[in-house]
Amino acid sequence: MSEKKCDVCVIGGGPGGYVAAIRASRLGQKTILVEKDQLGGTCLNVGCIPTKTLLASLDALEMVRNAAEFGVKVDGDCAPDWKAMLERKEKVVAQLNKGIGALLKASKVEVLTDTAKFADRKTAKLAASGDTVKADKFIIATGSTPAMPGFIPKSNRVLDSTDLLSIKEIPKSLIVLGGGVVGCEFACLFAGLGSKVTVVEMLPEILPGQDGEVSKLMRREFKKKGIDVKVGAPLEDIKATAKAVSGKVGKDKLSADYMLVSIGRVPVSSEINPAAAGVKVDEKGFIPVTDRCATNVPGIYAIGDVAGRVQLAHMASAMGMVAAENCAGTRSTFRDDLVPGCVFTSPEIGSVGLTQEACGEKGIEVKIGKFPFSGLGKAMAIGETAGFCKIIADAETDQVLGAHIAGPHATDLIAEIATSMNLEITAAELGKAIHAHPTLGEIAMETAHAVHGECVHMPPPRK
Repeated sequence: MSEKKCDVCVIGGGPGGYVAAIRASRLGQKTILVEKDQLGGTCLNVGCIPTKTLLASLDALEMVRNAAEFGVKVDGDCAPDWKAMLERKEKVVAQLNKGIGALLKASKVEVLTDTAKFADRKTAKLAASGDTVKADKFIIATGSTPAMPGFIPKSNRVLDSTDLLSIKEIPKSLIVLGGGVVGCEFACLFAGLGSKVTVVEMLPEILPGQDGEVSKLMRREFKKKGIDVKVGAPLEDIKATAKAVSGKVGKDKLSADYMLVSIGRVPVSSEINPAAAGVKVDEKGFIPVTDRCATNVPGIYAIGDVAGRVQLAHMASAMGMVAAENCAGTRSTFRDDLVPGCVFTSPEIGSVGLTQEACGEKGIEVKIGKFPFSGLGKAMAIGETAGFCKIIADAETDQVLGAHIAGPHATDLIAEIATSMNLEITAAELGKAIHAHPTLGEIAMETAHAVHGECVHMPPPRK
């Protein structure tokens, strides 16, 4: 057993932790990163990257299936090779994992594979090696894990998102419990691969928190894909046998080969023994922080999912930068009101800022602009015309308060509006920015024009 000393110790090597470690080290802080499993955390290993890699395989399959519409003849069978898809997923993950390791090494961050637990305010003990790490400052970046309530039966037929990413076969049928982001992404994936998918969401609409019009559009698109959606009631009387999972939604009986439980995530905080350092944890296990990522204990910071803010990888990375800069003595803050959200369904969803419903609740008078992808030449050319863009502007100042895109490459397109909103742009200013033609990006300009009824590619507004 030995004692290691450093300026900053980062606990957790996910998208928040490894970014924080690199930033801290490059700011002159001797930095140690402790990660109990694999670098990259949930996002890289069992979350964002694996799901998007599998969805990319589905995109390729759909392109081949629809090749005739583009004047391309395809001979022979067109079918998913699940084993090959999983192998490609693992290669992508391994390559990115290796890249993170190389970045940390190049930045002179010492990486320890172990589980860290606080012994006191400035000491963490490593469970496997028995070594201790002494640090002036700590950054907690332990993330979260899929929630699995006690009323859900334990069975190899009942899976969380991590399990489903490594399933050995494409399910013939799948119940998705939870119509949020994760549930809807997996629903699209497996429906496209041939599974009979049923989504159960106890709230009135799938994708709660999204703009209402976006959620309604996605429900219509799900129906076109053969995905059965049941909303407004919980899944009850859940039972699992060796061959199937069943339950009831109201009077409807459901049965499937497998069930995905995607009803949220819970923070990983208790295992690091925060009480030993005096770090406060709320009743749900989250660690409250300030806009500097500071906990209640001076010198201890928390970032990402465990901090209970926006549970997104890019938010964790942004918080990691802020925490590292504060550790190095540079006062830095973050904001979480303009964090873009991305949903990799089909069509994709990108959103930032307030929804129309939220503006109504806040009593903000707004002007709305909408433009359909079917009005874009590029969308017609690539054969992806489902969806729209919606921009919400303050009726008095014209400042853009929110934007919501459902359509092709929406997750990429939202970046322009997110950047613009950080600069407090008005709808008129966004509309004046010349956008290249023909591109999907034109939809931001066209929608901004629509806010003021000035869109020439739509019929004039009725008077």
